[in-house]
Amino acid sequence: MGADGHSHAGHDHGVSADADKRWLSLALALIVAFMAIEVTIGIMASSLALITDAAHMLTDAAAIVLALFAIKIAAKPAQGGYTYGLKRAEILSAQANGITLLLLAVYFVYEGITRIIDPPNVDGKLVFFTALAGCAVNIAATMCIRRANRESLNVEGAYQHILNDLYAFIATAIAGAIIWATGWGQADAIAALVVAALMFKAGWGLVKASGRIFLEAAPEGVDPSAVGADIASVPSVEEVHDLHIWEITSGQAAMSAHILVTPGADCHAVRATVAKRLHDDYDIEHATLQVDHVGDEDHCDEPHGESYRSADQAASDVPTVSAPAGTPTPAAAPAPVAKADDHAPKNGGTT
Repeated sequence: MGADGHSHAGHDHGVSADADKRWLSLALALIVAFMAIEVTIGIMASSLALITDAAHMLTDAAAIVLALFAIKIAAKPAQGGYTYGLKRAEILSAQANGITLLLLAVYFVYEGITRIIDPPNVDGKLVFFTALAGCAVNIAATMCIRRANRESLNVEGAYQHILNDLYAFIATAIAGAIIWATGWGQADAIAALVVAALMFKAGWGLVKASGRIFLEAAPEGVDPSAVGADIASVPSVEEVHDLHIWEITSGQAAMSAHILVTPGADCHAVRATVAKRLHDDYDIEHATLQVDHVGDEDHCDEPHGESYRSADQAASDVPTVSAPAGTPTPAAAPAPVAKADDHAPKNGGTT
């Protein structure tokens, strides 16, 4: 007798309402307002560093808008063909944001190198004070987003971007001070290249994280082999196979597996024990487990992936060592030969 279990203890799927819309909206307002000012001043000062910072802030604003949109649509219940709902909407937007960052970084690297070769006349004083204001705005926006639910890949991505923006504004302020003090215009282009490097880092991180979810890889920090071996160590479990671990969306891991237990064991009790261990040790709350007695399974002629066996079962599967083919069989020891007097009558008796 088997037990098909679906464990989902108190878990709120996907992007939750805890990702506070009010704090996200406040951060968005700060970023958009300063971005418009920065673009204007960047053009006036002929500063590529300021324009690059503004482009980076544009992607931050886009990430927050998409996060707010994802919160709204991900809250809709699963229906029709979308059995998980629209949980991966935020992953689509995060990947688009990451790709945009990478493309912008390539453009600004090209522009930065061009300006190092042929630097324009940059107003260092204007760059310096604008960058200082940008630092203040980024600190305020960062504090806002820290209060939102950062389990969302979009929200966490926006937080990291704004944090990178803060470092970028510091580099731009340094460049502005150098130009203001020395007139060395290449400092602006170098600051732009620093910002582009930060954009590469943030963009690649988003593309990599979203790609892992789309390819249904195991969550970062979860080793499927360790999970399979751990389940196989549960009392009464003899084998685990068809083990799959993936993420439905950021912060929501899921798992399915087929577990074989010793004949006579309580399948439901084993399923409950395994589900609790997955929840407590691996933060996997969405687990679909099929538990059968050994010999009852009828569909696993070719299990998918690796199989994990209990220590007792693995030991019983160790093959005995046999002699190689062609090895001569040792001759049997000859039977003892009876002596002539072995059966002679005792004490002179007759037969």
